[in-house]
Amino acid sequence: MNQERILQVLLAPHISEKTTLMADANRQQTFKVLPTATKAEIKQAVEQLFEVKVSQVRVMNVKGKTKRFGQRNGKRSDWRKAYVTLAEGQDIDFAGAN
Repeated sequence: MNQERILQVLLAPHISEKTTLMADANRQQTFKVLPTATKAEIKQAVEQLFEVKVSQVRVMNVKGKTKRFGQRNGKRSDWRKAYVTLAEGQDIDFAGAN
């Protein structure tokens, strides 16, 4: 796969209370990814960028919410979420604690 494409697949880590609990309990990290990203691309990108071993990748398309702005209706963008399960003994630390 193209090295440039691999670097663009991951957009940002998705950090929330639920994903923090999942990371502690199941060695599972959550990322916002490109809508066109495949599981193989996501796995390769995580392994290269964070130097960890990935055991499983699950993806989910998240529908954007409909919101009101005064009298107008609007819609947030749809996006794609990836749940990445790390191999035994692997960890990614986004907090950067030293």
